[in-house]
Amino acid sequence: MEGKEEDVKLGANKFTERQPIGTSAQTDKDYNEPPPAPLFEPGELHSWSFYRAGIAEFMATFLFLYITVLTVMGVKRAPSMCASVGIQGIAWAFGGMIFALVYCTAGISGGHINPAVTFGLFLARKLSLTRAIFYIVMQCLGAICGAGVVKGFQPSQYQLLGGGANTVNHGYTKGSGLGAEIIGTFVLVYTVFSATDAKRNARDSHVPILAPLPIGFAVFLVHLATIPITGTGINPARSLGAAIIYNKDHAWDDHWVFWVGPFIGAALAALYHQIVIRAIPFKSRA
Repeated sequence: MEGKEEDVKLGANKFTERQPIGTSAQTDKDYNEPPPAPLFEPGELHSWSFYRAGIAEFMATFLFLYITVLTVMGVKRAPSMCASVGIQGIAWAFGGMIFALVYCTAGISGGHINPAVTFGLFLARKLSLTRAIFYIVMQCLGAICGAGVVKGFQPSQYQLLGGGANTVNHGYTKGSGLGAEIIGTFVLVYTVFSATDAKRNARDSHVPILAPLPIGFAVFLVHLATIPITGTGINPARSLGAAIIYNKDHAWDDHWVFWVGPFIGAALAALYHQIVIRAIPFKSRA
């Protein structure tokens, strides 16, 4: 009996040594990091999955603009905010659609639905330049079609009520609008990086399933904060689609803000995540 007890103790000690807990369990690399995407990948152009992903981005952005611009039109048509869903409802429409569409398309295209997100992921070498350009083109085309369908339903009201186009609102300077777009897009793209991080997915098995939730919630919160300033762009395709279909001078006057701001915000988020958050710490060896 004593011999068996000693064997059990030795076995328990070996198990404890092989599976440390707490900070001692952290190894140099306990997850699989995808290799950086090549800058150009000509082989993608011969793959059906490449075009399928682009179609998914087109459809997702189309549906995104259709639902969200219709919501904006409904609020503008109401006699008062209390008689409609108000700013909170608009924010929920944008955030909720991103949540649903990212969930639907994440396994096909990655669920970008936003040129700024695509740009940030490209800077982090998560996709090739070929795919990034293709995604951005398809996103913009989808946004134009989505806004166009809304205008088709109510052409006179669409033009009268602003068409959901982004502009810097009265009382704010273009600099304020640019800053709001930079910070808002930073919040969104930083959330995307955190929610899809390979290291986090390896340690928390529920993260891939829940990834669309924080992304959609980030869009919701940013809209609550910046609708009074710019109507909230943080998505150049969304701003472009509404501006082209609305096509009024004052919508184009500020349009550069809704490309420059999101791209700067996305670049800053990519740099912060890759250089600061995911930096390899220096470890002293005994």
